[in-house]
Amino acid sequence: MKHFIELVLTFTWIWLSLSAKSCNSQVQPRPQQGQQVPCFFIFGDSLVDNGNNNGMLTLARANYRPYGIDFPQGATGRFTNGRTYVDALAQLLGFTTYIPPYSRARGLELLRGTNYASGAAGIRDETGNNLGAHTSMTEQVANFGNTVQELRRFFRGDNDSLNNYLSKCLFFSGMGSNDYLNNYFMPDFYSTNTDYTPTAFASVLLQQYARQLAQLYSLGARKVIVTAVGQIGCIPYELARFQGNNSRCNEKINSAILLFNNGLKKMVQNINGGQLPGAKFVFLDFYQSSKDLASNGASFGFDVIDKGCCGVGRNNGQITCLPLQQTCEDRRKYLFWDAFHPTEVANILLAKASYTSQSYTYPINIQQLAML
Repeated sequence: MKHFIELVLTFTWIWLSLSAKSCNSQVQPRPQQGQQVPCFFIFGDSLVDNGNNNGMLTLARANYRPYGIDFPQGATGRFTNGRTYVDALAQLLGFTTYIPPYSRARGLELLRGTNYASGAAGIRDETGNNLGAHTSMTEQVANFGNTVQELRRFFRGDNDSLNNYLSKCLFFSGMGSNDYLNNYFMPDFYSTNTDYTPTAFASVLLQQYARQLAQLYSLGARKVIVTAVGQIGCIPYELARFQGNNSRCNEKINSAILLFNNGLKKMVQNINGGQLPGAKFVFLDFYQSSKDLASNGASFGFDVIDKGCCGVGRNNGQITCLPLQQTCEDRRKYLFWDAFHPTEVANILLAKASYTSQSYTYPINIQQLAML
């Protein structure tokens, strides 16, 4: 009921604002009390997917127990035991209810934002095909375009008012992990590893990603968070397969990822330098944050940094968490929930760090971005 009332109040305010504009009054969209932004739109992969893959024919699904074991609504399709990073961030931004998945968002609900993320998705369209159906970044951007068309109805076709509203919203895009995990470093299924050197592949990815982000900009996005790819060479899935002698992690994978991350940070600098007028992008360094959480695990309360809390085989990473599988005893002590994804505790720690400090954000933190 509280969520319904919030939506009605938002719509009523927009209607009154548009009526005022017809009397030469300026429209200034505002968030609900306590919200720092009126809406939050999310693009990404399984790190932030909250149920969009549930109805798809794919192995990249998490709508079964023990996923969601610590989440109030249970197994919703989130690939962790509780809240994702964007769930925790939305709460810090003042949202009292979770941003809905695009697969279920309807009508007035869209005014608060939508989550388009899809497990196995990548910047490249073919990425993740080895796991089955998913929604690529290209398709996620197209879905946002459909959302903008729907929102236009609530603004009586007034594009200026709609664009002003969207310019106050926050956008999150976390892409690239699967382009390495389920593409470049999967040579039995994809040819990209032989088609491109690591440097060339990073360059191709960044070029395509730049086009996708520019399309988001053309649809109204102005305040955008983009994330670096994390230390994939150190996740339980890769540790279970790595036979290195001098390193705990697969540094070949990590080195390739750093090429992409460094290029992405430069892209953010160029965008903020005037490439997309009026836009403000923030680079969120998931690579450094995941490295710090592992290197200083004990100080964050983690006793186990190299195994999934739920999984099968070496490092609990050879097979990811299975339906109704027994989990570890104390999930708060594990950095990783399964073979690929962090636990709720890790997600919350990163959300708090990126919101209030610049430890992992450039050039400003997320709270500062929201206040612009």
